[in-house]
Amino acid sequence: MTGTPALLITNEARVREEICVTGASLYQRGYTVGTAGNISARLDDGWLITPTDACLGWLDPADIAKVGLDGHAVSGGQPSKTLALHRGIYARNGEVRGIVHTHSTHLVALTLAGVWSEADVLPPITPYYVMKVGHVPLIRYRRPGDPQVAEQIAALADRVRAVLLERLGPVVWERSVAQAAYALEELEETARLWLMTSPQPTPLNEAALDELRTVFGARW
Repeated sequence: MTGTPALLITNEARVREEICVTGASLYQRGYTVGTAGNISARLDDGWLITPTDACLGWLDPADIAKVGLDGHAVSGGQPSKTLALHRGIYARNGEVRGIVHTHSTHLVALTLAGVWSEADVLPPITPYYVMKVGHVPLIRYRRPGDPQVAEQIAALADRVRAVLLERLGPVVWERSVAQAAYALEELEETARLWLMTSPQPTPLNEAALDELRTVFGARW
């Protein structure tokens, strides 16, 4: 057991830095504005989550809130009001190590203009969308932090890697914070392409989708 606490601290410090770097990158490129959005990560002894009303572009590693396995705050700022949503995803899917939620412009605009379908907010128009993101269902509007939304998302957490909240933006989960951010960027870019093209492109056909499943293990 010698050295274990130091190892945990080192890992936590690394994850805190990853959250800050990811938040700054998303903010600088306009994926989030003001104090909208939040990021969390799973640790062996709890979770890290950005503080409530924090700007993702100006995070301090020491201010990231830590929550113990019992759900109580351990250190840092006040945890985001979406903590229950994040914890529900982690509880349902043991592979998830990072979650990113933003109010990305094109994805929020998509919910205002009308999604492709409630089961798939966007059609499979590019191979990387199919491979890196997959199916993204719509979650109908409820106020930020509504516990019913957390329950809806938790029920889907082991079947998809992202959902789109009506008027509020995407929630994406992956094996790390960075990977969740990459998938979110792919999702936002696909929404931008879909909204900017006229006439809108034809989705990839079943043969193309089957090839992506066979060659790359795409979940579509």
